Amino acid sequence: MPRVLIADKLEPSGVELLQAAGVAVETRLGLKGPELSAALREFDGMIVRSQPRVAAENLDNPGKLRAIARAGAGVDNIDVPAATRKGIVVMNTPGGNSVSAAEHTIALLLSMARRVPAADAVVKAGGWDRTKFVGTQVAGKTLGVIGLGRIGREVARRARGLDMTVVALDPFVTAAKAAELGLESAAGLDELLPRVDFLTIHVPLSEETRSLIGAKELARMKKSARVLNVARGGIIDEQALADALKAGTIAGAGVDVFTTEPVPADNPLLKAPNVVLTPHLGASTVEAQENVAVEAAQLMADFLLRGQVANAVNMASVDPKELAEVRPFVDLARRLGLLHAQLAHGAVRKATLTYKGDLAGLKTRLLTAAFTAGLLEYRLSEGVNLVNAEVLARDRGVEIAESHNPKRGDFAALLHTEVETEQGTSVAAGTLFGDQYVRLVQLGPYRMEGYLDGVLLVFTHRDQPGLIGSVGTIFGTHQVNIAQMTVGRQTPGGEAIGILNLDSPPPEAALAAVKGHPAIRSMAVVKLPPAGERPGWLG
Repeated sequence: MPRVLIADKLEPSGVELLQAAGVAVETRLGLKGPELSAALREFDGMIVRSQPRVAAENLDNPGKLRAIARAGAGVDNIDVPAATRKGIVVMNTPGGNSVSAAEHTIALLLSMARRVPAADAVVKAGGWDRTKFVGTQVAGKTLGVIGLGRIGREVARRARGLDMTVVALDPFVTAAKAAELGLESAAGLDELLPRVDFLTIHVPLSEETRSLIGAKELARMKKSARVLNVARGGIIDEQALADALKAGTIAGAGVDVFTTEPVPADNPLLKAPNVVLTPHLGASTVEAQENVAVEAAQLMADFLLRGQVANAVNMASVDPKELAEVRPFVDLARRLGLLHAQLAHGAVRKATLTYKGDLAGLKTRLLTAAFTAGLLEYRLSEGVNLVNAEVLARDRGVEIAESHNPKRGDFAALLHTEVETEQGTSVAAGTLFGDQYVRLVQLGPYRMEGYLDGVLLVFTHRDQPGLIGSVGTIFGTHQVNIAQMTVGRQTPGGEAIGILNLDSPPPEAALAAVKGHPAIRSMAVVKLPPAGERPGWLG
């Protein structure tokens, strides 16, 4: 009989489900450090919520532990790469609390609009000055929603029921898809922020979304606008938000999540005016707790008793022999996806992968999933992997298509990729040199031999003598070393493309100098993993 450790408070329905399925259950709360490490070795699986924190050292010697299920969406308290290295599958329950989080967002929105908390405090203190609490009607107002995942869509649906106009910003949701949902779409923050009366954010916390809304962004909004964060602390710059509230740059804020929790006494939002603060209550409803408990228990029972894997954030159900055969190409596919994510303009509609030569005879579903993971993970979160990438793409209206051509061309095996957006189509193709070196051999109409690793400066230009030297001089002046360089062109003196592999990200001054060269047509900085580095889900 498999044994499962319940390491945080779990609703009885989840425990009962496991026991009825034939799984032995033991609850131990408050585990940490060596005590947690020792406990893990006793069990086949563990279910957690926000506690305990499962660090790499806790997994150094995991014993027979095979699975960790998080009763909730985030896995911030679990060292997922460490679990992956030890062969432990990590699963979560991303849909169980969506409705509750959306309802809490609307609750904060209405509380801000009608100044409910402040009015409540005055009445309880014996006051009755109605003129101090004149609010604003939400009907007819515009709500901006950044991120149209499960929670973002639920918020949008409820806002429409309040007769609000909803404008969405999501790089993977096209204008046509937004229209199907009854929403308008914005191309970027510059278009969205000046327009909205309320702004709510529903994206994961990542390096790309950290301080997504700061002083500069808040300054672009109406003075009557109000801001909400029921996603993750750190997405809105708390100091910038507090300053904007004090200065009257914006009218109000509702915040449920914080950079540091519990909130320390020196958090600037505690003394800011016109702000409603709640202690991370987004998923704190009876129904949400029940849903995630049952879902986590079912995930664990399915895995331990039947070998089924669902909602995994770090692995796929793949035959080991199959993975060994295509592993190097999986890395290539992911890097091509990351490249497209940073070069394509506009919301992605469709990605088409063509497997040529020897690749056409392999089981390419892994490669397609890896490419899709790369395409999504740059803008989403580290939770994107082989298991959920294509589902997340479909949720955002992105079509993923494959074709196979066994005929060999210039290369024995070639992966040709096209990404269609509202603004055009981008093309990139890659292959392996030897059995491990990933190479970019086509970008747009240009043939080349480029390195798909590290920091890349990609620039289109007019082919003319001295240009490459000028670019090199600029980077030399700014102490940026060029590791590799490749140039592709179709005709001498015509349009061309250059790719520089840089040892470090270039400063803004260097980029401005390059962009200012009269022969430069366009320019982009692309950040790829270092050579040989693979994601945790690839092993």
